[in-house]
Amino acid sequence: MDNLSVVSIRVDQRTDSAPKVQEILTRNGDMILSRFGMHDPQEINTGLITLNVRATKGRINNMLNDLTSLDGVRVNHMEA
Repeated sequence: MDNLSVVSIRVDQRTDSAPKVQEILTRNGDMILSRFGMHDPQEINTGLITLNVRATKGRINNMLNDLTSLDGVRVNHMEA
């Protein structure tokens, strides 16, 4: 059964981490319903991405594990 979730991703060291985050999100793009990304103008090297995703718990957890394994990336997850 597919689950609807909200994922927030804080990317510190954007210039180093962003390409790796983008690779993971692209690989999982078929489960991403919407995506909103922004950077804090006062924090030049920090960004925030919010996702709405729908997939099995296992697939969502795999993506979360891939993201949290990256240096400078913090992830929060909320199931709806």
